[in-house]
Amino acid sequence: MADRKSARPLIVPLFLPNQGCPHRCVYCRQERITGRGDTVLSPAGVEEILRNAAGSPGFRTDRNPETAFYGGTFTGLPLDAMEDLLKAAFQWVDRGPFNRVRVSTRPDALDGDRLAALKRYGVSTVELGVQSMDDRVLRQSRRGYTSRDVHEAVKALRRFGFQVGIQLMPGLPGDSRDRFLGTVDSCLDLQPDLVRLYPTLVLEGTLLAAWHRQGRYRPHSLKEAVALCTEACSRFESRTIPVARIGLLAPAELLEEGGVLAGPWHPAFGFLVRSALYHRKIDALLPEFPGGKGLRIVVHPRDVPLVRGYRNRGVRELEDKTGTGSLEIVQDETLAPGAPAVETVCASGGRA
Repeated sequence: MADRKSARPLIVPLFLPNQGCPHRCVYCRQERITGRGDTVLSPAGVEEILRNAAGSPGFRTDRNPETAFYGGTFTGLPLDAMEDLLKAAFQWVDRGPFNRVRVSTRPDALDGDRLAALKRYGVSTVELGVQSMDDRVLRQSRRGYTSRDVHEAVKALRRFGFQVGIQLMPGLPGDSRDRFLGTVDSCLDLQPDLVRLYPTLVLEGTLLAAWHRQGRYRPHSLKEAVALCTEACSRFESRTIPVARIGLLAPAELLEEGGVLAGPWHPAFGFLVRSALYHRKIDALLPEFPGGKGLRIVVHPRDVPLVRGYRNRGVRELEDKTGTGSLEIVQDETLAPGAPAVETVCASGGRA
């Protein structure tokens, strides 16, 4: 439990676009998402990236630095190639300044030899690209495994003592709100150490893009995706399972070149979800709201942006919801972060 509540580490990513992948999923274009093209990551490349990161002004050893192999299917690489990359990364753990290595892979790409190699070379966390626990959704997305494979992968990782991360993609072909929340509930039973939520986007050059043009696939709207991820976060975090990321971090060139054709892309998607979660707490405190009274929201200073929302939309939503003509946000450092208080205010300015 302590690990789940610890501060997030500083993660230096090592991207392997499509390396080790047995096939291409309908939504995937990792070489564009990562901004690395089709570059093949080599041990020398690992050395260069980590040396540059460790020497950069923003690198801080007090932030528990880790390095992570993301993209592709790390354990789908030939065993000797996988070990060469691990050795290159592990020397920066063995001699410092990095503390750990983590990898991302598929649930059906783990065996005893690979798990042993991960353990031998300092890997602490394995993140599984689960995407869905609904077998029909997995088939339509051409993932190539089943929910049973996910259960078996988590069991194997636990036997070897790894922390387990799960990555999910709401809005895949064949998915629905109820099916995705069923996926969330299934993942709650797996008790992962962290979760990442990446709403499905339609990227140019993918099979999903062709389906979208043919009318065979409709992505979530931004509103739908925010609402669904808000509910998913609420369920995970009520069980002390942290959601480490919400929304895709896309390189600028992908957006500038029209690479995102459709779907719930937003530059502050995670903030939209966090603000919606915070407003749930406020909503639970709102009294019956007779006309003529103002509303005062009292919060810890760091929570003010969450109340205001993106471009002040949170404030406008509260005004519309309550009908108040006077809404005041008051900062109070004695309140705990995440614990707002709500007061109604008389026309004279005193509490109602």
